Amino acid sequence: MSNKPKKFFISASADAFFIGITSAVQFVKRYFYEAFRGPWEFAELKKQCYLMGIKSLPLITLTGFVTGVVFTKQSRPSLQELGAVSWLPSLIAIALIRALAPLITSLISAGKIGSNIGAQLGSMRVTEQIDAINVSGVNAFKYLVVTRVTASTLMIPLLMMYFAFIGLLGSFINVYMGENTSFISYFQEAFSPISFLDVFTGLFKSILYGFTIGIVGSYKGYNASKGTEGVGKAANQAVVISMFLIFIEEIIVVQLSAWIRLSLN
Repeated sequence: MSNKPKKFFISASADAFFIGITSAVQFVKRYFYEAFRGPWEFAELKKQCYLMGIKSLPLITLTGFVTGVVFTKQSRPSLQELGAVSWLPSLIAIALIRALAPLITSLISAGKIGSNIGAQLGSMRVTEQIDAINVSGVNAFKYLVVTRVTASTLMIPLLMMYFAFIGLLGSFINVYMGENTSFISYFQEAFSPISFLDVFTGLFKSILYGFTIGIVGSYKGYNASKGTEGVGKAANQAVVISMFLIFIEEIIVVQLSAWIRLSLN
């Protein structure tokens, strides 16, 4: 008798998991279907790009600058022991463009943008604003979801490039104070080992992460359960699931880029 409730619980959990996966796949398919057919909501897309891009600049600026300074200070002692302090600009540039800039930018955006999307759409679902938009003759999915997912997909790569530049700037200030290196010399050495594959990989990862943040936040908010508890749950799950998927995607993309790098060499 004691095993039956346990088996039932496991079966119900498995059913709920696969139903959720199917619902998410259908949601993604609907996004691509709606995104490539008109009419397009350019005004709302422009607004979302402003909110996700320009409004995120102060946080990205502070985080990027601190990352550049701290990573430079931590890397200098190890390079000094090897007598290779001159490699410091190249090391920082490779670390930022290949890994740190896309990953940190995306994690910050998952907390700021992802939670905001989940809370906004969840609140609109709870207060039946989404139903009202559909009744008024406007495609609520295209107006609310497509614009937000597209905006996050476009803005995260731009924020990533800005993060990398600010990080290099913070690193230069630290190097200048320690070794009195000129601005031109620093950036010449920083970009000398950077290849097209490095830039492409960083941009590809940031585009993928931006899409993940937008689609997860929109899915959780658009399908939020009723009540204020559902809004908070949607915002929380948008952040947690986005971060989890970003780490999974990071592992996959890094492995693929390593295979491509080996094949080219």
